[in-house]
Amino acid sequence: MYDYLIVGSGLFGAVFAREMTNAGKKCLVIDKRSHIGGNIYTENVSGINIHKYGPHIFHTNDLDIWNYVNKYVEFNRFTFSPIAMYKNRLFNLPFNMNTFYQMWGVSNPKEVKEIIDKQILASGITTPKNLEEQAICMVGTDIYEYLIKEYTEKQWGRSCKELPTFIIKRLPIRFTFDNNYFNDKYQGIPIGGYTKLIERLLENIEVKLNVDFFENKEIYANGAKTIVYSGKIDEFFGYDIGNLEYRSLRFETEELEINNFQGNAAVNYTSKDIPYTRIIEHKHFEFGNQPTTIITKEYSQEWNVNNEPYYPINDFKNENLANQYKKRADALSNVIFGGRLAEYRYYDMHQIIAQALKRAKEQINLND
Repeated sequence: MYDYLIVGSGLFGAVFAREMTNAGKKCLVIDKRSHIGGNIYTENVSGINIHKYGPHIFHTNDLDIWNYVNKYVEFNRFTFSPIAMYKNRLFNLPFNMNTFYQMWGVSNPKEVKEIIDKQILASGITTPKNLEEQAICMVGTDIYEYLIKEYTEKQWGRSCKELPTFIIKRLPIRFTFDNNYFNDKYQGIPIGGYTKLIERLLENIEVKLNVDFFENKEIYANGAKTIVYSGKIDEFFGYDIGNLEYRSLRFETEELEINNFQGNAAVNYTSKDIPYTRIIEHKHFEFGNQPTTIITKEYSQEWNVNNEPYYPINDFKNENLANQYKKRADALSNVIFGGRLAEYRYYDMHQIIAQALKRAKEQINLND
């Protein structure tokens, strides 16, 4: 009999398991994959740590969270500064004075704001109703057409006019010459890859891989007082009131017999004539100097049961369905739902950790 059965060895499950084990509870972690770490899993190939399920950059303004992860691994000083390629023209991301100079040849913030304001006024948009209108109201029509429209439609498989405004609101815009994608004070990548972080969190905790919870749900559920579930919330309930929708990703990875392919960790391809959304060169996440390099082309695609779910599609239909599942989840006293899939929400890594620490603290206080 375990105190906690933790379904999923990703960041939420690993942090929760660590905290409850430290509190003297007996935990079993199971995962249907052949490795720990969920989507932040990194695999070492030719001395290069490959971000197997897409790149992850840790960033936070929360000093407590930063200190927490640094207890287990040392982080490098990596700063995410992606490049955008539109029809053989390069632009810096996020949108900043370098981007605006590349677009218009203007280096004065006042002039940039005047150009953007003029384009917003000409659009006639006052209250944005969709992503397209929201983007134009933020950066004008030129930036939208070159760097947002086609890239976003590739990524989501839908017209920007069909997507909600909040998707684009997360995008940083600054009127300084600063290519740092994130505004957070603390950021970096674990030296040696994210798998090292998960290994440390799960140290001396029982873990079983290649185990599908749903193939032996009753057996595993009866073997623990409480289930901690980080998988798809609709799958937990057998999809009995419908399937939630996601966007998925497909990766093409190859090792090249050169030491540097693109000179940057990430280059986004924003035009629709290029089928992939970006190319990742993994060695640049850790300042590698290996003789070869490994790149990954990332393709966005519709999700089905044979693909990994990555991004929830938070439109009205899916939000309504997710809320129905969440009400049912809240009614279960012996199951804790946590993480992106279990809450049908996009979370950054520091938010997942904060959430897992909060839920663990609640359990410790409950037991006391």
